[in-house]
Amino acid sequence: MEKYKLPNLPYGYKDLEPYMSEEVLTLHHTKHHKAYVESANALLDKIKDARDKNSELDFKSVLKSFSFNVAGHILHEIFWKIMAPAEASAGKPNGELAKMIEKEFGSFERFKTEFSETAKSVEGSGWAVLALHKEHGNLNIIQIEKHNVNFYPEQKIILCLDVWEHAYYLDYKNDRAKFIENWWNIVNWEEVESRFKST
Repeated sequence: MEKYKLPNLPYGYKDLEPYMSEEVLTLHHTKHHKAYVESANALLDKIKDARDKNSELDFKSVLKSFSFNVAGHILHEIFWKIMAPAEASAGKPNGELAKMIEKEFGSFERFKTEFSETAKSVEGSGWAVLALHKEHGNLNIIQIEKHNVNFYPEQKIILCLDVWEHAYYLDYKNDRAKFIENWWNIVNWEEVESRFKST
């Protein structure tokens, strides 16, 4: 079985300041994301070992944990890529994605409001996601609890925001709304557009 790997960031740990501090980004990447990768790989080993020995496995427990950790890994991989230093951010999308947002939401500002409110209202730990439905071709804003609850099939993630407390608490304390407001300054719309076009 091929193992999961912690990706390198496409920027330095200081490069998202002042919107995301070096301390938060370092901890988030090297501790939290790394833990999801290591846990997923440990579960792969457990599954392989059970198969090799033809032994029993608590599939419900193992696969539930595997889903949580793999989803955490994949969401973080996307999260790192769709951010960039503020000077490299266009501030808003253009091209085909901008047209689709205009069509679906009426305006970019309306989309931004809906996405922000989705992120603010996540109960406990989770994500706000903009996804393209593969069959119908429409954009959906989805609220994911933890890493893997409420996400439904046929959705291609093109933008995601982590609102687990470890993503912002050292910088913003309990002010999730301020974190979300500032996060828009470091969205890499070029990468988001690329993800949109690759669906």
